[in-house]
Amino acid sequence: MAHEPLVLVSQAKPGRTGWLNRNVAAMCAASLFSDMSHEAATAILPLFLTTLGAGAAALGVIEGAADAVASFFKLLAGYYSDRIGKRKALAAAGYIVTGVAKPLFALATSWHQILGLRAVAWLGRGTRGPVRDAMMADSVTPETYGRAFGLHRAMDTLGAMLGPLAALLLLHYAVSYRTIFWLTAMPAALAVGAILLVREPKRTANHGLRFWQTVAALPSSFRRFTLAAGIFGIGNFAHSLLTLRAIELLTPSLGKGRAGVVAVGLYTFHNLLYAGLSFPAGWLGDRRSKRALLAGAYCLFGLLALGLIRQTSSIAFLLLLFGAAGAYIAFVDALEGAYAAELLPAPVRGTGYGVLSTVNGVGDFVSSVLVGVLWSRVSASAGFGYAAAAGFAGALTLILLRGERS
Repeated sequence: MAHEPLVLVSQAKPGRTGWLNRNVAAMCAASLFSDMSHEAATAILPLFLTTLGAGAAALGVIEGAADAVASFFKLLAGYYSDRIGKRKALAAAGYIVTGVAKPLFALATSWHQILGLRAVAWLGRGTRGPVRDAMMADSVTPETYGRAFGLHRAMDTLGAMLGPLAALLLLHYAVSYRTIFWLTAMPAALAVGAILLVREPKRTANHGLRFWQTVAALPSSFRRFTLAAGIFGIGNFAHSLLTLRAIELLTPSLGKGRAGVVAVGLYTFHNLLYAGLSFPAGWLGDRRSKRALLAGAYCLFGLLALGLIRQTSSIAFLLLLFGAAGAYIAFVDALEGAYAAELLPAPVRGTGYGVLSTVNGVGDFVSSVLVGVLWSRVSASAGFGYAAAAGFAGALTLILLRGERS
């Protein structure tokens, strides 16, 4: 199947008047407000569950089920947006569903109800992700993919920082958990309003698209890139494990309470770097090889994982590791979407982003489970050694790819 004729440069009309156009600004604002809402609810969810008599096991089931639902709908929504030739309505529906489901946590009287509501919320989150990424790629020129995706990740991360801070401030003033859940509706509504400001370019519907045939016909260069991202992903563990490792290493010298405070401070530093470097990472990607920069980020993750094997209570060394974590994830999140835009023909970008998002979602689940199990059942060296091997293998696979564009 020849994909070159499918590239419709004229669809990126907003990019001709500057990459920071109305669409990019609207999508960045939507992610900022949506993540504020989401992270405020997420920050207090474990505490709220304890009031319902639920613990870690229930939280694990809730998170796992939500991720599974999101992964399925990422793939389905991306494909469906390509088929009907419209993306904005699907993205808006995703923001609305997520924004409505989270405040309803306030009505829950059992963790099973939270499970159902979280699954619905993640249905919306899974629906909007790949569709929004495809709209982002449609809204700018290929020369500015990196800046657009980088700014989006920076605003997304800023929202993820502001949400928990707002929740902590409300808790400080004795606002109840249920009231905080209701208040998350405010930034969620702003997110919906922002996404409605996007001007979607006209696209022709392709009702002849068939799901598996479309997935199979994605460019070979994109499939190879997805393979590399998947290999890296099965080692790219959740950063909550990074914080847990810091607490474990610092407890003998500082005590558990102070170690926890320092670990939270280190994670805050990680988030600041993540937010601050996301746009520069995208900017650099527009001027250098995105593939090479991604391979470097995968290698940096591998070095980070190796560093976590070391038994040390040095705060300076841990600061270096948390800094590396913030840096590598800024480059990965900013450039994976931008590089995918280079490889995907415009008419099937939704499907492509759905595939990439699903692969990343599965990788997040596999990596965190495997690293956690190896750490607890064997040793920290086994868990983080496995993660490092996956990171280096992903980098090598990416380096061996030809730098093709669709």
